[in-house]
Amino acid sequence: MNYYVLTLFPEMIENGMNTSITGRAIAGGSLSLETVNIRDYSLSGNGRIDDYPYGGGAGMVMQAEPICRAYEDLVRRLGKQPRVVYLTPQGRVFDQHMAEELAREEELIFLCGHYEGVDERVIEEIVTDQVSIGDYVLTGGELPAMVMMDAIARMVPGVLSNQESGQYESFQDGLLEYPQYSRPEEWRGKQVPPVLLSGHHGNVDRWRRDQSLLRTLKNRPELLTSVELDKKDRKFLQSLLDGGEMMNDTDVSDCTLGGGLTEEEEKFLAKLLAI
Repeated sequence: MNYYVLTLFPEMIENGMNTSITGRAIAGGSLSLETVNIRDYSLSGNGRIDDYPYGGGAGMVMQAEPICRAYEDLVRRLGKQPRVVYLTPQGRVFDQHMAEELAREEELIFLCGHYEGVDERVIEEIVTDQVSIGDYVLTGGELPAMVMMDAIARMVPGVLSNQESGQYESFQDGLLEYPQYSRPEEWRGKQVPPVLLSGHHGNVDRWRRDQSLLRTLKNRPELLTSVELDKKDRKFLQSLLDGGEMMNDTDVSDCTLGGGLTEEEEKFLAKLLAI
């Protein structure tokens, strides 16, 4: 995967991406990163790339020409026109499915806006994807670009030292990730669930699936509407409605809800299971 970032702050991107897992992947050749400083393509002698918006209003707008010149110079060097992702709160919300989709590309260009955004005409001219990382406003597109590049990178072969780590994580199968535990077996009076010590891989897998279902129900129930539930999944969820605690066929679920489901969760789950 080759990343190209059109930005006013190349050092911010470089410092962020050249550390930890992505930094190791860049050093090892699984990823490459090139930043392009939009100021280098300014039409003025002082590197200015913004101006007042037509129609009035607060703030400044990034001009179209410096951005397009930076983009066109990059495209000439590449000999192709990769997808261009513009980071904006108005875009499609980034999620795991989009990360998987974009990871299939060989090159991606990220356009990082600032101030009140970029001239609409440059979006019409070069942008293929407008993407948001959430319903809030940041000072610029660099942090969202790094969020996207990090998530996409995890889907690129060779980036993770253990590919299994990229396969069984939150949202990979539409569910939140199950709880994780490490040594010691007991910590401050809290025990690791016995099933994880059993060595029975089938039971462990079932426990993890049940915990993912439960965690998703409690924290992000809307995700369950898009998950394909098998017979065992439905049996587990029904048991939550029936009593708040599930012991499945292998007696390993260890899934206690304490106070049980809320009224809202019960209604949601009853509707889901009726489908």
